[in-house]
Amino acid sequence: MERPVISRNADVMGGTPVFTGTRVPVQTLLDYLEAGESIDDFLEGFPSVSRGQVVAFLEQAKDRLVAAVA
Repeated sequence: MERPVISRNADVMGGTPVFTGTRVPVQTLLDYLEAGESIDDFLEGFPSVSRGQVVAFLEQAKDRLVAAVA
């Protein structure tokens, strides 16, 4: 079974959605991208997050958005 990309636990960052196995909020990635920063910039700042986690998150977000408007 595939490990979830995002987790949410009241004991970790007060329940903020984070990349599984880290304390890095998913919102931080979105803030980086919104500010025009690259995925590489984000990964450099948050080495506990893997490129695979970022790609999987973005793919899941894309799939959910496309499904919502279909």
